[in-house]
Amino acid sequence: MYRVLIVEDEDIIRKGIAYTMDWMGMGCTIAGEACNGKEGLDKIKELEPDIVLADIMMPVMDGIEMIREAKKTGIGDFKSIILTSYADFEYAKAAIDLDVSAYLMKPASEDELKKDVEKIISEIEKEHQYEEFTKRSKSATDFDTVYIKQDKDNDYVKYVLDATKEHYADKISIELFSEQLGVSSSYLSRKFKEATGTSYLDFLNKYRVQQAIKLLESGKYKVYEVSDLTGFTDYKHFSSVFKRYTDVAPSEFLN
Repeated sequence: MYRVLIVEDEDIIRKGIAYTMDWMGMGCTIAGEACNGKEGLDKIKELEPDIVLADIMMPVMDGIEMIREAKKTGIGDFKSIILTSYADFEYAKAAIDLDVSAYLMKPASEDELKKDVEKIISEIEKEHQYEEFTKRSKSATDFDTVYIKQDKDNDYVKYVLDATKEHYADKISIELFSEQLGVSSSYLSRKFKEATGTSYLDFLNKYRVQQAIKLLESGKYKVYEVSDLTGFTDYKHFSSVFKRYTDVAPSEFLN
């Protein structure tokens, strides 16, 4: 369940949000409430919410300052929704600068709020999928780690790792390397798996996806260009492999 913190000084609005929305139906639970920004900041530290709904104009500390302070001190990795009665450019700009996920004018309808919460949940799930993929694949494609695991005398495996790191964008395979080394592909495949704990194809695919993620995050390339730059034969194959390891298509990855 995703933990939600509501920070709103108007009691009737705060209670309305907390008790009239179908939070459980959205996979959420109300972790806590606060009636001003200072109390909200303390609650963020204490409760570590996933989502913070905050009014802007509140006593003691406003919602923008609360979020800014939380981000500055690194006390909470959360998504935020701003609720305000003020159609003010400076407030909107501050919200954008703080990477606020949604900026809603009061009185926001239940449907509007639900739509934004569901969008945020989708963002969180994508981030979790990426983190899980990175965690799973890092040890399998970390060349320094593999070198430690392998038999120090196994120059064949080291050759494959070095060649993969340098030529992952080219058409490479265990068969190609076995031919270059003058050994059978079955022997080289077995030695590679003994050293790395994974098959060569799985290793190559994960490494290519990791490089693809870096290129996508750079914002410099279109998805089909990333496919070409990371050694995939065509976009359809690239999309299929990418989704297999990250649970999202490359076109959806940064959305």
